[in-house]
Amino acid sequence: MTAALVAAALGAGLAGCSSTGGKRAEERAAQAAEGRAAVNTPKWTFAMVTHSGDGDTFWDIVQSGAKQAAIKDNIKFLYAHNEEGKEQAQLVQSYIDQKVDGLIVTLAKPDAMKSVVKRAQKAGIPVITVNSGSGESKKFGALTHVGQDETIAGRAVGEELNKRDRKKALCVLHEQGNVGHEQRCDGAADTFKGKMEKIYVEGTNMPDVESSIEAKLQSDKDIDSVVTLGAPFADTAAKAADRAGSDAEIDTFDLNAKVAAALQDGTLGFAVDQQPYLQGYEAVDLLWLHRYNADVLGGGKPVLTGPQIVTKEDAGALAAYTRRGTR
Repeated sequence: MTAALVAAALGAGLAGCSSTGGKRAEERAAQAAEGRAAVNTPKWTFAMVTHSGDGDTFWDIVQSGAKQAAIKDNIKFLYAHNEEGKEQAQLVQSYIDQKVDGLIVTLAKPDAMKSVVKRAQKAGIPVITVNSGSGESKKFGALTHVGQDETIAGRAVGEELNKRDRKKALCVLHEQGNVGHEQRCDGAADTFKGKMEKIYVEGTNMPDVESSIEAKLQSDKDIDSVVTLGAPFADTAAKAADRAGSDAEIDTFDLNAKVAAALQDGTLGFAVDQQPYLQGYEAVDLLWLHRYNADVLGGGKPVLTGPQIVTKEDAGALAAYTRRGTR
């Protein structure tokens, strides 16, 4: 039902406001809901290559949005990922060699990705960047960027910590070399009136993450807030605080069903939602629009999907969406 509503809204925008257009929009919605394309454009192939590690639920949500848009737009959707910049670039090159019709990439490690994005452009393959790399996207030749500005998101966190009268915060970075993560912590430090410290952990090893946060909280009782940079790490930080006997509030970037439930029961203070479903959906849809009509949304500037501060008061309304994997 929700997929149909999304498709209907987008279909209506393309069809116009006439009664005939409305009828066509309903037809498109029905087709998308049945897993059939809502357009008659060619079966183009779009590939997405991200910096995700294995088992990262955030990217499941991004893919969910991308796949829904791909159904609607008659797109064959391919996906690959590697958290190492060099390997991610090699995956992108493999899709260039396959002559895909469009590419969606992340630029968490922009230095490793710069040359391959330019090679895609030279090969005539349009590129849209998502999630990370808003500052580099245009310079590298991408059509546009879909995601949140990480510095702006970080500043929003600092401001929220001020509202909560926090004095000392610990920012947990789980992927070294990810420029977006650094921007989040630095942005928070810019607006936070208290003291902000960073701690680097090995994000692929949750027991290590927990023990590292626990040790830090045990050694520094002044820390009254822990900010994690991904939803899977929020629960781990909460366990670490409990083991350390710390009353520090746990806050996090990103939203999923577990985070929504923890917000509701008070385990977490707030979350920063960047709407990953929208990132995947819009990236595919914008590539389709470019192939079909040479459209570029945003005038080359980033199309922002966040940040949205989600608190206990908001979580209940979003819980159903997180359970179905779209928020």
